[in-house]
Amino acid sequence: MKTNKIIKKALWTGLIITGLFFAILVFHIITAKPAVYESPNLQVSRIDFKANIDSLQAKQICSDLRSIKGLTSDSIIVKRNVVVYFHNNKITNSEKVYNQLMAKRHYEAKRYILPTNLANKEVCPVNQNSLSYKLSQKVNQFFN
Repeated sequence: MKTNKIIKKALWTGLIITGLFFAILVFHIITAKPAVYESPNLQVSRIDFKANIDSLQAKQICSDLRSIKGLTSDSIIVKRNVVVYFHNNKITNSEKVYNQLMAKRHYEAKRYILPTNLANKEVCPVNQNSLSYKLSQKVNQFFN
């Protein structure tokens, strides 16, 4: 008889805690604001070098790129013979960055231009026909 009371108390306590957590979750979902991105104009670009880049050249290229206005200084990636960088497309574009970099030093490089067959291709990795995607979209639309 005493064990029944203990089990009932434990179940009621678990139910109350679960209800409380559920209420907090619903409150959070209702009051949460969508993410606001400070730099929606960020664009990635690439420069291909003819020869592999060693560490000394990589530092030189990074310092030259950091001096160009419109580039985010912490997002320059140098691998083998490719330099990838992020820039604000309201301030500059990849052609201006390439021309300014070539004006600083003579590098044997060319600007990577996306082929026309890939330019209009969708790059979202999420399967937009999947049930989980559609369900998350419905939930998102309901709360927003």
